[in-house]
Amino acid sequence: MANHKSALKRIRSNEAKRLRNKYQHRTTRNAMKNLRELTNKAEAEKLLPSVISMLDKIAKNNIIHKNKAGNLKSSLTKHVAAL
Repeated sequence: MANHKSALKRIRSNEAKRLRNKYQHRTTRNAMKNLRELTNKAEAEKLLPSVISMLDKIAKNNIIHKNKAGNLKSSLTKHVAAL
């Protein structure tokens, strides 16, 4: 167990950040899943910018790697274009 006041604070803040990162990552994955399940091109094109924005945000915060975000955006864009 931590002995210093600052170490206890760090434990608390790390847990809060972990939960926030987990929430953002899970929300983005659910949005990508919903986008992939769509069969209507108009709806998919409407949803794509918001999913891309979510990917950019979590890549900016180092929740996922920036190259992974780029690969996901590319594959989702190809999927929507192929509908």
